[in-house]
Amino acid sequence: MEDYLLRVYYEDTDAQGVVYYANYLKFFERARTEFLREAGYEQMKLMEKKLIFVVRGLELQLLKPARLDDELLIKTNLIKLGKVSFDFEQIVFLEDHPIAKAIIRCGSLSSETFSPLPLPEYLHNGMKKLLLQ
Repeated sequence: MEDYLLRVYYEDTDAQGVVYYANYLKFFERARTEFLREAGYEQMKLMEKKLIFVVRGLELQLLKPARLDDELLIKTNLIKLGKVSFDFEQIVFLEDHPIAKAIIRCGSLSSETFSPLPLPEYLHNGMKKLLLQ
């Protein structure tokens, strides 16, 4: 599992001063991107090859609220890897307590046709190593 730290800013909160639920998706996106860098993921390089990643489904559980100035730890784990699709488990912690959990199902597509396109071999091999952690 990879760790990603972030601080809650004013822009992340709603009128009640807690993190707006949709912002957890942005937090998860940032953590997944950093996690995949270890596998050789470079978004611009993939875009040049006309390959994009998409979220094809997700399950989200919000357990407790996070508030302004909280420091959050997001743990990311690759739990499934195919040639075209891959799934993550992500958990947000506040002071060692889980406050949000998600399963995010992703896939790789052609940016021109939006049809499934296999992961490049170097990236698939790099992601295999992350799967074993």
